[in-house]
Amino acid sequence: MKALMLEDKNMWREMKVQETEKPSPGPGEVLIRIKAAGLNPVDYKTATNGNPAWHYPHILGVDAAGIVEEAGEGVHEFRQGDRVFFHGNFIKNGGFAEYAVTTAHSLARIPDELSFEEAAALPCAGMTAYQALIRKMNLQKGETILIHGGAGGVGGFAIQLAKQIGATILTTCSPENEEYVKSLGADHVIFYKTEDVHARIMELTDEVGVDAVLDTVSRVNATESLKSIAFNGRIAFIAGNPDYSAVTPFSQALSFHEIALGAAHFSNSIKALKDLATMNEELAQLVVEGKISAMISEKISLEEIPAGLIKLSERHVKGKIVAVI
Repeated sequence: MKALMLEDKNMWREMKVQETEKPSPGPGEVLIRIKAAGLNPVDYKTATNGNPAWHYPHILGVDAAGIVEEAGEGVHEFRQGDRVFFHGNFIKNGGFAEYAVTTAHSLARIPDELSFEEAAALPCAGMTAYQALIRKMNLQKGETILIHGGAGGVGGFAIQLAKQIGATILTTCSPENEEYVKSLGADHVIFYKTEDVHARIMELTDEVGVDAVLDTVSRVNATESLKSIAFNGRIAFIAGNPDYSAVTPFSQALSFHEIALGAAHFSNSIKALKDLATMNEELAQLVVEGKISAMISEKISLEEIPAGLIKLSERHVKGKIVAVI
């Protein structure tokens, strides 16, 4: 089969498509003929430092969609020809290839109305936003939420989900992305490079602060956001936990939510892995119903993935890039 091969750590910019052996599914696994793969920051971030579990050359790609080619021993819920998509275990070979193997219990079905490309755009970014807003922070209608990085994949899905819930949405972005994030549902846009983010939040919330924050930027940014949260508010973070000592005990009564979607693969919890499939299928249904968009901004080839990852690393991407395999 053809696959995009990572020859060594930090060589993701130089990856080339090569011929390699097609994998076989083990017990409880499914072999999938990949039709589309979504690009995510985790792909280049893990490739930069590598992983002790990898055997080079390695195949990246945590998000993919395709057709079941073969079911391994003990797999009865899927059969050849089924349309499926998944968020894979990054320590194993991934979806930047013509074929990939994943566990059956983490596999989600693609609705007939959804394309392979739309399905591949959903898992990593979509489930991260879904888990943060709905599963962990339990965002409610009428509440206010600050979403950092609204033009990105996670931020874009979060804006759309918050809009469906009926929350008031504040988001940070660059001026060139203002109309884009508003088209997704943002109510107020804050230009983080030129405005005092905290001052704008307090102005927009009548000095109360927001009920919830989704931080997609950094530990420093998450810590800075704590002072902008209302009493009994909460924060979810994906790029580093805030400095908890920045909040005086028995003052704001905040709750903190770490989002580590891929950690489900290392949890030894079948329940956690099955929940990946459940969340994916719930997101897919929202797209089918026209409630959210998969936000595909660009479709590329397998050979063009390194250039796409470079764009992601330079933060020059709105929405999602998907490779058609």
